Amino acid sequence: MKKTPAGEVVIVPRNFKLLEELEKSEKGHGDMSISFGLAKSDDTFLTEWNGGILGPLGTTFVDRFYELRIHCPEDYPAVPPNVRFVTKINMNCVDSKTGVVSPSKLPAIKNWNRNMGIEQVLQSLRMEMCSDANRRLRQPAEGGTF
Repeated sequence: MKKTPAGEVVIVPRNFKLLEELEKSEKGHGDMSISFGLAKSDDTFLTEWNGGILGPLGTTFVDRFYELRIHCPEDYPAVPPNVRFVTKINMNCVDSKTGVVSPSKLPAIKNWNRNMGIEQVLQSLRMEMCSDANRRLRQPAEGGTF
């Protein structure tokens, strides 16, 4: 959703929003401790994405790279993406058996609005890694996947 100079609200179509996000991720603008892009370059509906998060310093996640899968449903960006870790991780907002991120436990998804995107979800996950509730949690052995 964007406002015109006249103050009119314009709702940006799904594919325009996702193309904008893809372009930003490919050019490497923004937070370099996260990354994301299309899972398959021929995905014309821009539905399936890969994501990655570098574990932050001062946490049990440090020196690890966490791989994620992101699904942008048909109603995106009116609704948030579905996010699942591929790399095994121990965090309060992640289901320990499936790696699925709980929408009610991650601030970016819980407080979702259509101006947000994949980048904000990944940044929110990284901030959760630094939270008092997660920063010292014992982590599964490296190399494990869900």
